[in-house]
Amino acid sequence: MDIDDLALFPRRAHEMACEALTDTRVVVINGARQTGKSTLAQEIARKTPGSRELFLDQAAVRAAAREDPDGIVHHDGLMLIDEVQRVPDLLLSIKREVDSDPRPGRFLLTGSARLLGIKDLPDALPGRSETIELWPLSQGEIEWQPDGFVDAVFRNGVGIETPRPRLRRADYLDRAMRGGYPEAVHRSTHRRRARFFDSYVTDLINRDVKQVSDIEHPADMRRLLNILAGRMGGLAVIDNISRDLGLPRTTVKRYLDLLDLVYLVRRIPAWSSNATTRAIATPKLLMIDSGLGAHLAGLTPARISDVTAPVGPLMENFVLSELARQLTWSEEPVRLYHYRDRDGVEVDGILERASGEVVGIEVKAAETVRADDFKGLQHLANKLGDRWVAGFVLYAGQETLPFGDRLRALPIAALWCAGSGNNC
Repeated sequence: MDIDDLALFPRRAHEMACEALTDTRVVVINGARQTGKSTLAQEIARKTPGSRELFLDQAAVRAAAREDPDGIVHHDGLMLIDEVQRVPDLLLSIKREVDSDPRPGRFLLTGSARLLGIKDLPDALPGRSETIELWPLSQGEIEWQPDGFVDAVFRNGVGIETPRPRLRRADYLDRAMRGGYPEAVHRSTHRRRARFFDSYVTDLINRDVKQVSDIEHPADMRRLLNILAGRMGGLAVIDNISRDLGLPRTTVKRYLDLLDLVYLVRRIPAWSSNATTRAIATPKLLMIDSGLGAHLAGLTPARISDVTAPVGPLMENFVLSELARQLTWSEEPVRLYHYRDRDGVEVDGILERASGEVVGIEVKAAETVRADDFKGLQHLANKLGDRWVAGFVLYAGQETLPFGDRLRALPIAALWCAGSGNNC
């Protein structure tokens, strides 16, 4: 993507990275391949006088960095190093450079995997760096909307204000199947997006995953991804996945860790407290991008219109991944969990602030909502008392509806339109 295309998609991470460079020596923009890390870093560097850029996907630059890492990182201004994990020794040279000259804004690094998890990568920068995660585009970034739901619900509870959206169930499904990779968003047809997703997965397994760890059978990794996509929104029970794949449990666990490391999947931890002693501890599976997940699960526009299509898990993954994106820029630290207990009570998403306050989220793919949809939320509200801020059923309808004390039904579009005075 050309750097000028960034104007089409204003990234929340831009302001965060620029702010971090004012007081931090090394800023790392980390995330999945094809999410726009290089584009974002280039825009920042090119607006910074005296900056220098190194792109380690160029063979000559990579060779020079390996030959003389100390020399290549010496620079008076901001230095952008793209795909820094390709030459791990650079991190030790960067450490020495910023220790001898601790001015903020020295280095802007990008990487396509969680850097400290990569084999042979030295743990060189604690206390000297700040990492900013760049996810695929959020709906607010695509639609130029506020993306402020997480902050708004903790600030206003059920008093959150959101415009009445024009969107219906089919519109939400279209957005979920499109996903947020900029290249996929640019492509206007399902067929062209499918080509992108196929190439993306192949390249990621053959390049990024192998860069992180030796895998004996790449085809098994692809089979695992298909199974995970078919179970998105479900529990990550490794024994069940191992049985279905016919692979040892240890191999499945290692492969899951690798897919998490390269930003393809995320495991949402289970939530519990002293008030919920019967909670189970198994994490929930989340595909980082709902469009890629839908493709791997075999969902097409024709199939998604069938009444038997598994649209519930797709919409749950879509909503939870939007929430996960917002946590990277929310005003206060908030963690995302899920809840399920041994009695079968469950809540799709739990947002918890460091202070212990909790917001519950249920997701419904239907355009109607019923009192029974609030069963899990009411259960937690009764258990938590004053810690309970509010519970919301996010659904594919258009109305905001009260369902009791601190319980509301909201259109899914509230995730990115809350606080907006515009139509949504």
